[in-house]
Amino acid sequence: QVQLVESGGGLVQTGGSLRLTCTASGRTFSSYAMGWFRQAPGKEGEFVATISSSGSTTYYADSVKGRFTISRDNAKNTLYLQMNSLKPDDTAVYYCAIAMTRSYYRGIPADFGSWGQGTQVTVSS
Repeated sequence: QVQLVESGGGLVQTGGSLRLTCTASGRTFSSYAMGWFRQAPGKEGEFVATISSSGSTTYYADSVKGRFTISRDNAKNTLYLQMNSLKPDDTAVYYCAIAMTRSYYRGIPADFGSWGQGTQVTVSS
């Protein structure tokens, strides 16, 4: 079973950047598509981005397209989310997760498992 640990969150001003990291334990990381999701206080969880097992295919929510980049380094068992041009609406706890189905591109949380504990991102105005 793969375990995930997110890091890299913090407080940043509007327009700033952060890079989130999701480190996976276990030898099968490269076999799975992965995803980033977020949840703001009082709101439901939201799809952010997904990436295929090889890293060759990515999908983004419209709200982050052009500002966020998902990537992975399978040799390091690590998933990344580069976030640029951050806005206050990006404030949330960010989670990484493993795709449990082939429909990961839909960005539906029910298609993912082995969720990490999350990392807080706060964007001040």
